[in-house]
Amino acid sequence: MNVGVLGTGHYLPTRVVTNKDMEKIVDTNDEWIRTRTGIEERRLAEDNVDSSNMAYHAAKGAIEESGIAAEDIDMILVATVTPDTPFPSVACMIQDKLGAKNAAAMDISAACSGFMYGMITAKQFIETKAYKHILVVGVDKLSKITNWEDRGTCVLLGDGAGAAVIGEVSEGKGILSFELGANGAGGKELYQNEDNHLVMNGREVYKFAVRQMPESTVNVIEEIGLNKEDVDYLIPHQANIRIMDAARERLGISEDKMAKTIKKYGNNSSASIPMALSEAVKDGKIKDNDLVVMVGFGGGLTWGAVALRWGK
Repeated sequence: MNVGVLGTGHYLPTRVVTNKDMEKIVDTNDEWIRTRTGIEERRLAEDNVDSSNMAYHAAKGAIEESGIAAEDIDMILVATVTPDTPFPSVACMIQDKLGAKNAAAMDISAACSGFMYGMITAKQFIETKAYKHILVVGVDKLSKITNWEDRGTCVLLGDGAGAAVIGEVSEGKGILSFELGANGAGGKELYQNEDNHLVMNGREVYKFAVRQMPESTVNVIEEIGLNKEDVDYLIPHQANIRIMDAARERLGISEDKMAKTIKKYGNNSSASIPMALSEAVKDGKIKDNDLVVMVGFGGGLTWGAVALRWGK
């Protein structure tokens, strides 16, 4: 059985915060942010908009694009580190809002790698024929765990949600290979502290990401007996343009073949890859039969990569 993406959707808050706006909040400047990170602006959710609200809109779009009904969803997996509440889960909240009354529901915590973990978890349930359609959502409202006095992190982060409906696709299409990994010893480099703020050792996370992202990308391509030149589109976690370019250069692909939403949305944690995927699909940058590689890394430390042949 081949398992792939049947539909995608994404949601972004309407509030735009530019680098010039950040200069008024913390000791930084537009040039430093742009040259070090590639970010020019980010979206921040209003106080009355939480992860479940954003997840619902992204999920609704993915279901509509897939052509199935909410009642046809058998399971909902939501990757997030910023749930509205510890329980009920965001997955349960959107199950109710969507009317997906037949779906099992749970959240996944793998930080920025969460969507990859969700996709591969969905793949297993479908391949064993336990479920037919699974909704996977990546959503985070990082603004609510941001320390707005920490200039090393606050300029990076944004809010948003992305979603995909996973199900059976035709022969030769869908997920061809994957890699998931974790290094718990690195958990101290990126975590949420007792004040509920995100804390990051930027130097160590950068070193980890620059090594792991290209390595995982090459691994999933080689696993299916293909070459770097065969990749049609790369969707890396939108954390830092320098890290993303390191992965792209390792593959030897041109800039137009890599998703770059970081410029306008910043780092959206588990939402960054599904948001970039959904936007690329809607903009016509991903076409039927394209070889797409998605790769991410995050707190845990965790990482994940997926190679798939696009199409139903």
